[in-house]
Amino acid sequence: MKNFALIGAAGYIAPRHMKAIKETGNVLIAALDRSDSVGVLDQYFPKTSFFTEFERFDRHAEKLKMKGERERIHYVSIASPNYLHDAHIRFSLRIGADAICEKPLVLNPWNIDALKAIEKETGRRILTILQIRYHPSILALKEKTASAAHSKKWDIDLTYVTARGPWYFYSWKGDVKKSGGIATNIGIHFFDVLQWIFGPAQKNVVHMLDEDRAAGFLELQNARVRWFLSLRFDDLPAAVLAGGKRTFRSLRVSGEEFEFSDGFADLHTATYKKILGGKGFGLDEARPSVEIVSDIRNARPIGLKGDYHPLARKK
Repeated sequence: MKNFALIGAAGYIAPRHMKAIKETGNVLIAALDRSDSVGVLDQYFPKTSFFTEFERFDRHAEKLKMKGERERIHYVSIASPNYLHDAHIRFSLRIGADAICEKPLVLNPWNIDALKAIEKETGRRILTILQIRYHPSILALKEKTASAAHSKKWDIDLTYVTARGPWYFYSWKGDVKKSGGIATNIGIHFFDVLQWIFGPAQKNVVHMLDEDRAAGFLELQNARVRWFLSLRFDDLPAAVLAGGKRTFRSLRVSGEEFEFSDGFADLHTATYKKILGGKGFGLDEARPSVEIVSDIRNARPIGLKGDYHPLARKK
């Protein structure tokens, strides 16, 4: 049984980390968030030491480290705002723990080089949560395309709409300097699985890039991808709205639909099992998608020219 700490315990994704820690037979011994709305802890680990100040959390972690192997923190799960990931990973390694970090691992590719040096210096591991790689539909797609001719170029339409209200733009998520913008905050998982399946990026064109919508064209080694991301309710298909849902994910591969709007509930547990088994995805696996979204964030949109996603025309 390993001891875990969790940074970002009040966030949306935090309960999936708590669930994964519990379901893999481990214990959450410390948690941090500046918000104290963390009653969900009682559902999973009611005895967890909780802190709202990083300084007190840091001191607690150091004291546990001094008590020895059984008492120290072995893993720090990081679900904090994107711009803090780099600092919280460094903290984890400094106290002798491995880091398990939500996406995006960092905002900029060059941050990965620095983390690689710290990983080597401390002998600890940095793992990232790329849970969609374990989704059954994504695994089926990888198997299907792997059996095709190696030289085949697949035509893909990626559509991801996850409706968000005004609160989103008042939070850190609406600040591009803190979240990395829409492509980084909600798109990075999909860019990761596409390059994982179809090979490295060769061309990256951005057609439009607003705070709540973005679209572009990404050419991979074995695929041409038209992509569209949105936070708007009116971009949701009528059938999705009628069903009372707020999220729509679609991946069309050479005209065939790969449905994966559901099936995400247990993917963090699958990820934790791999990590605890000595596998998991490290810095090298995280780099390609960080590079893709960094390029998108810093691109100058060209407008609706060339091969663009049909939904980009919608006003």
